[in-house]
Amino acid sequence: MEKTVRFGVSIPLDLLEEFDNTLKKKSYPNRSEAIRDLIRDFIAREKAESTDEEGFGSLDLVYDHEKRGISDKLVDLQHKEHGHILSSMHIHLDERYCLEMIAMKGKASRMKSISDKLTATKGVRQGKLTMIFL
Repeated sequence: MEKTVRFGVSIPLDLLEEFDNTLKKKSYPNRSEAIRDLIRDFIAREKAESTDEEGFGSLDLVYDHEKRGISDKLVDLQHKEHGHILSSMHIHLDERYCLEMIAMKGKASRMKSISDKLTATKGVRQGKLTMIFL
């Protein structure tokens, strides 16, 4: 079992009140759990920016399926990266736009490179990569 350590934090009262209100909205049971999540997220973002560790990623792409050939182009790019692309899910948002959710694994730099290629594809309106490191 992991050892737990208590530590104190000095914070302005108005910021603490806003934090507590946000915790209630998000159904956190206590401040400690929320702070642990914030620390994990902070560390993951830092690793994604400064290291090349192995991890997992989720890339969300919103694109206009009426853009000629975009679906084929996105599938082709994913197949070229079959060693890093684990799975994808296609969701019809409305009569024109689709959401592609792509699960991947690999080094942070490689996942960013794949994400950049897919997001830069003509017809993609928005792309967001989230990475997790265990």
